[in-house]
Amino acid sequence: MPELVVTALLAPSRLSLKLLRAFMWSLVFSAALVAAAVYGCIAFTHVLCRPRRGCCGRPRSAPPACVSDPTLGEHCFLTLKSSGLRLHYVSAGRGNGPLMLFLHGFPENWFSWRYQLWEFQSRFHVVAVDLRGYGPSDAPRDVDCYTMDLLMTDIQDIILGLGYSRCILVAHDWGALIAWNFSIYYPSLVERMVIVSAAPMSVYQDYSIHHIGQFFRSNYIFLFQLPWLPEKLLSMSDFQILKATLTHRKRGIPHLTPNELEAFLYDFSQPGGLTGPLNYYRNLFRNFPLEPQELATPTLLLWGEKDTYFEQGLVGAISSRFVPGRLEAHILPGVGHWIPQSNPGEMHEYMWAFLQDLLD
Repeated sequence: MPELVVTALLAPSRLSLKLLRAFMWSLVFSAALVAAAVYGCIAFTHVLCRPRRGCCGRPRSAPPACVSDPTLGEHCFLTLKSSGLRLHYVSAGRGNGPLMLFLHGFPENWFSWRYQLWEFQSRFHVVAVDLRGYGPSDAPRDVDCYTMDLLMTDIQDIILGLGYSRCILVAHDWGALIAWNFSIYYPSLVERMVIVSAAPMSVYQDYSIHHIGQFFRSNYIFLFQLPWLPEKLLSMSDFQILKATLTHRKRGIPHLTPNELEAFLYDFSQPGGLTGPLNYYRNLFRNFPLEPQELATPTLLLWGEKDTYFEQGLVGAISSRFVPGRLEAHILPGVGHWIPQSNPGEMHEYMWAFLQDLLD
């Protein structure tokens, strides 16, 4: 068929897609302005209630002692083959078994996996990485340096750079979004997955369209689409919004100590420390609309019944995309979003059972 005819036949579809994306972006930025107004009020309220903290975050001069605990592992750097970026990671148990690679979420870092590093280093080589943009890892400033394709390539380079051909991928929140995609496009590199509190983006997209309440739970993602303003609001009153997110009595991490809180805030308090992590969110809508994808990697999915940010109905939506027999899902009663830190004992029990056949 002549190229001109093909172009003419495809023109209506292309126009429809452009109109759909234009409509989507208008909604996203409208929601972003509303979210900015709401979070702006919250941030200024914190400043008024705590005037001594001022309008800016206080840069921390040194990390807390808890991140240097030698029982957690050795601090190392790996230069990635594809990008040349240097990523920081903590490693323990090399030679004790298969690679178990941990991917953290926001607003966290490698330290969010401290309980799992202690638990699994006797039978696995456990590695908790600081993703690009976080902590001591290199942090490109450009938004285009945080696309999903580049983030997946980072994970590939980490696995191969550590000398492995496969891994057990354990991921939470934003790390889990990367892990879902990675298991689809690099299935040969993933032997098993443990996913905590996150759905694949295509599932989240389709579910949210039919369940408007999920948009309200994830309202912060719209704020994060804006340039520079989210960094300013999150840092006001010495990062009070982040502090509240992590320590809230109902929505935060139970029993988080002041030193453990500082383990997260230290990185974000450094110059430009928030821009890299927020650039992940600024790429969320880049490929809208997403096509449904079949999920086939053997996966353990853990979900908190009281998760503030994601509705429980997403678990069923995820299950509907899986090849039968490949997903083991558990909803933990009375548990929130931060399962690796709030309920490590329950998480470990499920993980040991799920991985037992690999150790026999």
